[in-house]
Amino acid sequence: MLFHTISIQDTLKALKVNASTGLSTKEAQKRQQEYGKNQLEAKKGKSILTRFLSQFKDFMIIVLIAAAVVSFFISLLKGHADYIDPIIIFAIIFLNAILGVIQEEKAEKSLEALKKMSAPTAEVLRDSKRITLPSTELVPGDIIYLETGHYIPADARLITSINLRVDESALTGESHPVEKDANTILKENTMLGDRKNLVPATGIITFGRGIAVVTAIGMGTEVGTIARMIMEDETPETPLQKRLERTGKALGIAALGICIVIFLLGTLQGRELFDMFMTSVSLAVAAIPEGLPAIVTIMLSLGVQRMAKKNAIIRKLPAVETLGSATFICSDKTGTLTQNVMTVTHIASMNGMESENKEFGKQLLEYAALCNDAYPSGNSSEIIGEPTEKALLVAAIRNGYDKKALDKKHPRIREVPFDSARKLMTTVHQEADGRYLIITKGAYDVLLMRCNKAFHNGGVENFSQTHKVKFDRSNLLMAENALRVIAVAYKYVDRNPNQMTDTSLEQDLTLFGLLGMIDPPREEVKGAVSMCKSAGITPVMITGDHILTACAIAKALGIISEAEAESVKPKQSKLYGNKNHGEYFKACAITGEQLSHMSDKELEENIYQYKVFARVSPAHKVRIVKALQKRGEVVAMTGDGVNDAPALKAADIGCAMGKGGTDVAKNAADMILADDNFATIVAAVKEGRGIYDNIRKSIHFLLSSNIGEIITIFIAILFGLPAPLLAVQLLWVNLVTDSLPAISLGVEPAPDDIMSKPPISPKKGMFSDGLIFKIIFEGAMIGSLALVAYTLGGRTMAFTVLSLSQLFHAFNMRSEHSIFKIGLLRNKQMVISFLVCSFLQIAVVSYEPFAKIFKVTPMLPFQWVIVSILSIIPIIIIELQKAVSNRA
Repeated sequence: MLFHTISIQDTLKALKVNASTGLSTKEAQKRQQEYGKNQLEAKKGKSILTRFLSQFKDFMIIVLIAAAVVSFFISLLKGHADYIDPIIIFAIIFLNAILGVIQEEKAEKSLEALKKMSAPTAEVLRDSKRITLPSTELVPGDIIYLETGHYIPADARLITSINLRVDESALTGESHPVEKDANTILKENTMLGDRKNLVPATGIITFGRGIAVVTAIGMGTEVGTIARMIMEDETPETPLQKRLERTGKALGIAALGICIVIFLLGTLQGRELFDMFMTSVSLAVAAIPEGLPAIVTIMLSLGVQRMAKKNAIIRKLPAVETLGSATFICSDKTGTLTQNVMTVTHIASMNGMESENKEFGKQLLEYAALCNDAYPSGNSSEIIGEPTEKALLVAAIRNGYDKKALDKKHPRIREVPFDSARKLMTTVHQEADGRYLIITKGAYDVLLMRCNKAFHNGGVENFSQTHKVKFDRSNLLMAENALRVIAVAYKYVDRNPNQMTDTSLEQDLTLFGLLGMIDPPREEVKGAVSMCKSAGITPVMITGDHILTACAIAKALGIISEAEAESVKPKQSKLYGNKNHGEYFKACAITGEQLSHMSDKELEENIYQYKVFARVSPAHKVRIVKALQKRGEVVAMTGDGVNDAPALKAADIGCAMGKGGTDVAKNAADMILADDNFATIVAAVKEGRGIYDNIRKSIHFLLSSNIGEIITIFIAILFGLPAPLLAVQLLWVNLVTDSLPAISLGVEPAPDDIMSKPPISPKKGMFSDGLIFKIIFEGAMIGSLALVAYTLGGRTMAFTVLSLSQLFHAFNMRSEHSIFKIGLLRNKQMVISFLVCSFLQIAVVSYEPFAKIFKVTPMLPFQWVIVSILSIIPIIIIELQKAVSNRA
C-alpha cells in the first residue's frame, strides 16, 4: 500500500492499530510470526572450496592441466617418471587460483554494513505504555517516537510532526535535511525524496520530534529493497577478464591444433608414437604462456600500489584495467561533485548583488548569525547545527564575526523557534541603548508579507511596489541558479517584547536583504570534467537532488552547457514533469518521475542525450547504468550513499568515497577514492589506461616469444630433425626468462599523450590494430635465430639463443618509438630483469648440476660469441622497423 497517498486515519485503519494505545504484546508477537524480524536478510556466500575450484574454469588452465597429467602418465609408461614438468605447471596454476580467491569480494559485506546502519533500539508504544525495544522486534503497526538524534528504525508514516527534519542523504542523495509534515497527502508517483509524510529506515532526526506508525520492516523497507538489489545483481565481468578469456580460448584451441598437426606429421614420418606425443605436449607448453595469469595479476597488483599513492584504493584487481576502458563516468552529486557543505555564495540588497565583505554584507551576516542556533564546538573549528544555519554562521565567521562575542553584545532574551508551517525563525535581543532588536529570517515569500519597510542605501524606506520588484528580481536570479534563499528582516522596538505576542513580533518588519546558499562544487572537479571530455569520457550526474540544483552544479562544472541548463528552467516547464514523453526527450536533464514513465527500451534509445538525472531512486540509478551498458559503454559509477550501492555494484567499476562514503557504498565498490576527490578518478583512469597498455605489451612479448618456440620445433620436425628443445627447457624459458621481463613491462610509465586518446573499446580484442601480424613476424624472427643456432651448435646453443634473444626483444616492447629515444635505462626494473635472467641462463648452461637437469652442455668461448651476436639481432631489426614506420 502507498501510505504517502492516504490520510493518517486511513493509515492507522489499514494497519489495524490505535494511535493512543499502540499494539498489544500478543498482537505484536502474532505479527512478528507473520512478518519476521526487522532485519535484513543475508545472502549465502560461496565456500572457500567452491571459490577455489571456480578458478579452474578457464579454458587455457584446463588445457595446461591436461598437458601436465598426460605428460606425467606417458613418462611413467616409458619407464621413468618425469615430475619436473607437471610440478612446475601445477605450481603456476595453484598460485593463480590462490591469488584469485584472495582477491574475490563478497556482497555480504555490503549487507553487513547495511545492518550496522540500523538503529539498535526504538521507543515504542505497546499496551498503552512507552517502552524501549530492540529495533529488530518492531512490526508493521507499531507506534514509534522520534526525537532529535534518533536513527529511524523502520519505514513509517508520520502521525504527528513538530518542526521535524530528517537527514535522508545516505538513502536519497538529498544534500540537506528534509522538512516533514504528517498532515500532507501526496500523489501516487511522488518520488522517495519528496514523500514528506514518511520517514525511511536509516534516516536520522536532525531537528524536532514526531510520532509515526511503522509501515514496513526488514527487507520490506526502502533500504531492504537496496539490500535485495545488492544480493541479486551480479557484478559484470570486466573488459580485461573478457579479453583474457577470449585470448585463453584462442591460444588453447591453437595449441591443440598445433599438437594434432605435429603429431600427425611425425606419425607420417614414421616416428615413435610416444616420442611424438611428448613432442606435441612440449609444443602445447610452448604455445600457451603458462605464466600469463600470474603475470597479469602481478602487474595489476603493482598498479594497485601506484594508485594507492594517488588516493585511489583498489578493492578488486581487474578494476585497475577497467578504468582504462571507461567511456562514461556516472557521478553522484552530493559529496562527490560537491563539498556536501551548504555555503553562502550570494548576498543581495534591494539594489542587487552585493559583496559579503562590504558594509551591507557584513551587517546582513551579523543579523543572520544572531538569529541562529548553530554554534562552534569547543575549541575546534567545527560548527554544530542545522546545515542552513551552519552555512550562515560560517559566512559570518569568515567575515570576522565571533558568535560568542555577538551573543554577549546582543544578548538573546526571547525567541520564536523555526516552524515548518511558518517557515520563519525570530530572535529578540537586548541592545545597549535600551531598545530591543527583533530579527526574523526565513522563506522570502513568507517574510515579504510581514514587511512594511525596506532597507535601502543605508536607510529605511516605506515598502513600495518598486522595492518588491527589485527584491523579486534578486530572489528569482538566485532561485534560477538553484540557490536556497534565506531572507532577513528586522525592527527595533522600545517596549518590552515579552509583552508582545509571537505574531506581533513578526509584523511591521524592515526587509534587509537576501542570502543565497548552495552545496558548492569542488574546485578541482571542473578541471577533471574537462580532462574526462578530452579523453573521450562522458561525465554524467545522477543525483537524488532537485533538477534545478543538479543542473546548476552541472553547468558550473562543465557537464552541461549554459544553453542546455536553460532548457530545464521553469519558464520552459514543458520539458519538466511531462508524462506524455514527447518534448522532454529534447532536454539534457530528466527526473526520476519522468524515468518511471519510460520503458527500458525507451531509456536505452535516448540515453545519450541526458547528462543530468535528478530526483532518482536507487532502482533508477541501476536502470541508467544498465541502459548505457546495453549500448556497449563501459560505465564507472561514483557515489557515497546507501542509495548508490546497487548502481556501484552494477557498474563496470564502482568508485566509492573514502571519507564521506557509507560502509555500504565502500563494500559494493571496486575502488575507493580516499580523498573523496572526483579528480582522483581521472588520475586513476590514466593509470588504468597505462596498465592496459602494459598488459598488452606483455602479451605481445610473451606470444611473440612463444611463437618463436613453436616455429623452432615445428620447422625442425618438418625437416625430420630431432626436437631442438625439450619440455623442461621450454618451461624454463616461459616461466623464468620470459616472466621477469614481462612483469617489468608492467611498470613502464604511461605515454604522455595517453589521455588525449579515446577510451579503449571493450569490443577490441587483445590482437587488434595489427598486433597479431607483429607477433607472427617477431616470432618468426626469434624462431629463425634459434634454428640458426641449432644448426650451428646443437640444442644447447638453440636453448641459449632462444632465451637471450627474448630478453633483448623485451626492450623492443617498451614503446612504439626507438628505445634509444625514450631512454634505454629509464625502466630500471627492465634492466635488472635482463641482468638477472641473463645470469640465470648462463648459470643453467655453465653450472653442472643445473646442466644435468636441463640436459645441456657447457659451451666454448667462440660459441658464446655466436650466441651473443644472434641474440642481439632482434634489437637491430625492430629498431629499423620502427624507424621506417615512424617516418612513414
